[in-house]
Amino acid sequence: MEESNRRSALLEEILRPGDSNARDAAEINKLCDVIRETSFEIHKFFRSGHLEKIYENALAHRLTKLGIQVTQQHPLDVSDEDGTLLGHFCADLFVANKLVVEVKACRGLVDEHIAQLLGYLRASRIEHGLSDQFRRTEAPNQEVHS
Repeated sequence: MEESNRRSALLEEILRPGDSNARDAAEINKLCDVIRETSFEIHKFFRSGHLEKIYENALAHRLTKLGIQVTQQHPLDVSDEDGTLLGHFCADLFVANKLVVEVKACRGLVDEHIAQLLGYLRASRIEHGLSDQFRRTEAPNQEVHS
């Protein structure tokens, strides 16, 4: 148990102090890998069938336990091309002040999910995003026994 609480070399590298304006693609990819691995562990524990909010809360909790800064329902400005503020949207998760994460509980990602994330990134001028899918099975009119 103690070993799982220690930060890995990968996390230490991601979390090291440095220039917050640096958008190193390798660093973003490593952060995405940590998020994917954490999401997989959450899915193994919870399995399918929960609402997106449960997966969002679990992911925020586990990433925070790893020492990664996470803000849930983080408001981001949406501006027009001339900089005029048009409104806001709330990112499911805003990770390490550089990555928008949209959590989906669905059978599969569709073009609209990707378009939504790309729209958020373009409008907020954030460079990096990740759409994180937790598979959701639907079994209408079927009995379920625990």
